[in-house]
Amino acid sequence: MAPTATSATSPATAPATLEALAVSAWFGSHKVLEQVSLTMPAGQVTALIGPSGCGKSTFLRTLNRMHELIPAAQFAGEVLFEGEDIYAPERRLTDARRRIGMVFQKPNPFPAMSIYDNVVAGLRLTGARANRRTKDELVEECLTRAGLWKEVRGRLRQPGGALSGGQQQRLCIARALAVRPRVLLMDEPCSALDPTSTRRVEETIQELADEVTIVIVTHNMQQAARVSQQCAFFLAEHGTPGGIVEHGATERVFGSPEDQRTADYVAGRFG
Repeated sequence: MAPTATSATSPATAPATLEALAVSAWFGSHKVLEQVSLTMPAGQVTALIGPSGCGKSTFLRTLNRMHELIPAAQFAGEVLFEGEDIYAPERRLTDARRRIGMVFQKPNPFPAMSIYDNVVAGLRLTGARANRRTKDELVEECLTRAGLWKEVRGRLRQPGGALSGGQQQRLCIARALAVRPRVLLMDEPCSALDPTSTRRVEETIQELADEVTIVIVTHNMQQAARVSQQCAFFLAEHGTPGGIVEHGATERVFGSPEDQRTADYVAGRFG
């Protein structure tokens, strides 16, 4: 049964804890992740850091079953959303994608669709129904939460593709928020943006952290230090699958890491 207008647009629920247990992943016969376990606490920002090719983005995609979209992809392990495995046979794929939203590296609004329609697009994809007034309220709320409302409120019917890169990325955040996720995954959301837009997206992340659990992949060490409370350092060495070398409070991982490889990476000695 499709959700009612009330359930589709009711106030956002509390952030959720996400826990990966012994997650492994393959592309065909190539194993890219080996037995990764990590708890991403509710209401905090967890940063995934490490050099290219160590499995960070693959791990991120396993957290809402996006990994399944890749031909020949395989998965092993569990991903617990508030203690329930999203990969359990009785769990629906659409439930995982609704509860655990995603913002990609390159801003991907529907370019010919208006700013307004971009925000409410997720309602149609999830089968939710809402009347015009409810949609209007939802658009304003989500654009406000994404830090974009004041900039676009006078041109909601203009194409989303006409916005600047930073505005497009915040529009994608607003679109993800419209379906009331309790976790938001971000795959290098600022890598294609200029410094001013990056700062605004980082501000948005910090403002959202009390409302939704955020997991962000970033190659920018300063960004990880600025926006996250928890940090996990991934590494793949000598052709082996990627895994976590060290994780914990961001301040400790950056300030007094336990593993020399972590110290070398955050100091910029490799990667």
